Amino acid sequence: MFQLSEKQAQEIVDKMMRDIPYNINIMNDKGIIVGSGKKERVGTVHQGAVKALATGKMVEVWEDGRFEKKGTNEPIVIGEERVGVIGISGNPDEVRPFCNIVRTTVALLIEQKTALEHQAREANRKKAFVEMLLAHEGAYSQKLRKEAATYKLDLMLKTVVLMLKRAELNEELAKLLFAHPTFLMEKNSLLVLVQNQSEPDKLVTQLAKIQPGLLLSVGRLESQIADSYRQAKSAMNILLALSPPFRIIYYEEVAFLVQLSQADLTPDQNAAGKLEDTVDLMETLRSFINNNGSISLTSAELNIHRNTLQYRLKRIQTLTGRDPHNLLQLFELTYGLLALYK
Repeated sequence: MFQLSEKQAQEIVDKMMRDIPYNINIMNDKGIIVGSGKKERVGTVHQGAVKALATGKMVEVWEDGRFEKKGTNEPIVIGEERVGVIGISGNPDEVRPFCNIVRTTVALLIEQKTALEHQAREANRKKAFVEMLLAHEGAYSQKLRKEAATYKLDLMLKTVVLMLKRAELNEELAKLLFAHPTFLMEKNSLLVLVQNQSEPDKLVTQLAKIQPGLLLSVGRLESQIADSYRQAKSAMNILLALSPPFRIIYYEEVAFLVQLSQADLTPDQNAAGKLEDTVDLMETLRSFINNNGSISLTSAELNIHRNTLQYRLKRIQTLTGRDPHNLLQLFELTYGLLALYK
């Protein structure tokens, strides 16, 4: 059962009493005052609230007594559960309408907070599940298969993993992905698990159409979801490292580059790593690689003069000790870029 904290209850009381000229008390499910215009009463038992909780009905007190004041005390009911009481001091005929307003406000706040806490618990459970799934090796247990089914995922079927980056989380994207288990990994980064063999290419085409700026990588169809995930992640790293002119990449098309990026080939400091603090040179190197070392195509893509491009290439050589005009040394710089993102 959810309960308002003393801080939350007091904040509500303070805010309501700016507009309501009567003392307000908020009591918990035990009848103990957790918020009041008379703060010295916080922590004490409110007899009217105890009666209201016992009967489930509003209790009106028409005369001041030793242990209770004239006023109304109305239960706060969420679903069929009595979670607290709202009390307002004063003539019941005068304060009754205000009591209804405060009770409704508190009930809405409790329901909202309960819903948010439920969403947070579900998000944590989903995160823990996908982390376990992506690290899993070997046969899936019955328990894991049962939990996967709650996310519309059949672990007995082969799966293709799609990794999406720079995704705009909007209604159109949500509608498109509704039929597939989808997991938010980080801000603007999604994993989509596709189990229908005819679906991946169709889905990729639709995703590219509705979000042209999306970066998308595709793993192979695998029995182990973790295997397809590692492939999609590695392929995404190739996109991030080289920034090619396309925005969709399939692992099977760049498997060699993935293996190259993961090879430990550089005994000393990575030459390309020396360019990390120079955005223009990193952009120039990537464009030069993607345009197969063409001066004219690279200068056109970067919208700079050929002499400016030659100057940048010379700076790259000075900083890295590798000449981009030399095929083998350009290959080493390419490896260096890949290695930065492995």
